Amino acid sequence: MEKAQLKIKTLLGDLYLVASSEGLHSVFWEKSAVPLLKDPNSAAGMVLMQTQNQLEEYLAGTRKEFDLPLAPEGTEFQKKVWKELRRIPFGKTRSYKQLATALGSPRASRAVGTANGKNPLCLVIPCHRVINTDGGLGGYSGGLKIKQRLLNLEQEVLKAK
Repeated sequence: MEKAQLKIKTLLGDLYLVASSEGLHSVFWEKSAVPLLKDPNSAAGMVLMQTQNQLEEYLAGTRKEFDLPLAPEGTEFQKKVWKELRRIPFGKTRSYKQLATALGSPRASRAVGTANGKNPLCLVIPCHRVINTDGGLGGYSGGLKIKQRLLNLEQEVLKAK
C-alpha cells in the first residue's frame, strides 16, 4: 500500500492530506514523512483530489458532509470514537461526556478525549465539534482559534438557510 501526500492551501492555513488506494489516511496541519503526490491519476491521487475538492466546498459553506473513502489507522476504541464523531450533525456540538455515554461508557470521558485528540482526519471526522461539558472549547489539533472559526462557519451556514 503506497501512500502519497498533497499539500493544499486553505483560508485556515496549509493542510496536508495523505491517501492510498485504500482511501484517505490523514488530514493534518503539519507535513508528514509520506512522499508528495507524483501521479494525480493514481488511486491515491484520485482520493487526494476528491478530498481537496470536498474540503474546499466545506470551507466555502457549500458542503455539510464528506463522502470519501476513509482509511484512518488506530485502535478499535479510537475507531469507535471516530465513528461516533461522524454522527455529530453539522453545526452542532457534543461534550466528551455525551460521546462517552453514546458509546455506552459514560465514565470514559477522558479516554474519549484522548481518542478524539488522535483523530487523523481533522475536518473530515469533525473532532472540532467536541467541547467540554461546561461549554469551553477544549483542545484542537489546529489550535483553538481555528476550532472556533470552524464552529462559527457551520453556524453561519445554518443561519443562511
